[in-house]
Order: sequence, then structure tokens, then C-alpha cells
Amino acid sequence: MAVLPIRISGDPVLHTPASPVAVIDDELRALVADMFETMDAAPGVGLAGPQVGVPLRLFVFSYTEDTGDEDTGDDDDTRTLREYRGVAINPELFITPTSVEPADPDTESEGCLSFPGERFPLVRGEAAILRATDLDGRPYEIEAEGWLARIFQHEFDHLDGLLYVDRIDPVYAKVARKIERKKGWGVPGLAWLPGVDELDA
Repeated sequence: MAVLPIRISGDPVLHTPASPVAVIDDELRALVADMFETMDAAPGVGLAGPQVGVPLRLFVFSYTEDTGDEDTGDDDDTRTLREYRGVAINPELFITPTSVEPADPDTESEGCLSFPGERFPLVRGEAAILRATDLDGRPYEIEAEGWLARIFQHEFDHLDGLLYVDRIDPVYAKVARKIERKKGWGVPGLAWLPGVDELDA
């Protein structure tokens, strides 16, 4: 396994719709293993193929959710945590309508490993259904709410050639464009390597 360079906004692979995965083979399994290692090293909660320069419709994700239920174990203070970790190959995503209210900067701000070190508010659908295939070629479905639904929407956008900054309110978009110019992003060929480059995403 290896940590892969993460492409930065402006690289054409990030702004072009990805192609379907045609075959699940050892090469794809190795790529997915590298993507997990890269996501964990960044660290992030999701990483799409285009972000590592691979224009295929797949993403990896890792998110731990506090279900709000008390654990049935001996420790009364513990909470039940549910971990979602997997790969979505050729995913479909069904999303509830987004609110017409402005995004809350305290609870609805996102970051992106391809626009590292920045966060902006963005309204997303509160719930989503992910249908995809795993590395064994088996179809699966996850019903997600809250942050997990947001992660799926964020990563799915990458497969359609969109970054979250393409969706933010015009006021924040203006700030994002200014940051992009200041950092020299917005051009092909830029990337950063988790564990080597000091970038906070």
C-alpha cells in the first residue's frame, strides 16, 4: 500500500465527470487499498478516485457515528458508536431535497482534501440512500442521515466533476476564488502528499 498524491482544485481530473468502473480486479483492489491509506493519512472521511488522479466512479469513506444510544455493557457512561467504512463502486445516490435556508457556518461547514485547509458552509440534503458495489462485486445499500449523508453527497459530487466550493453561496465562493488565486491553485498539475506536505484539510 502507498499514500497517493491528492490533486488540488484546478486539475482537469477534478472537473471532469468520471467513467464507470468496468471490472473489479487486483489492480482496482490495490488502488482502493492505497486510497484508504491516503484518506487515513490526510486525514479525511472520504476520498474519490478523481482526487488521486483516477477518473473512475468510486470513492472510499470512513465515518464513526454516535448513535445516541447507551451501550449495554458494564460502563454506564459509554455510548454506542457505529463505524461506516467501505468503498462505493459505480454508486447511485438518492438525496432528500435541500433546505432553502442559508447554511449554518457552525454546523454545516465542509472541507475538502482537494481544497485543503479551508472550510465553507454548504446546505446539503439531510438524508441520502447510497447504492453501490463493494470490492467483491456485491451490491449494497446504506441509508444515511446527517454527516454520513453529507459525506456521500460530497464524494458523489467528485465523480460528477464538482468540488463543494462549486456549490457554495456566492459570498463564500468569492472568498474561495480569492484563496485559490492567492495559493496559486486553479491550474493543472498541482497535488499534495499527506504525511509529507504540511497542509490541513
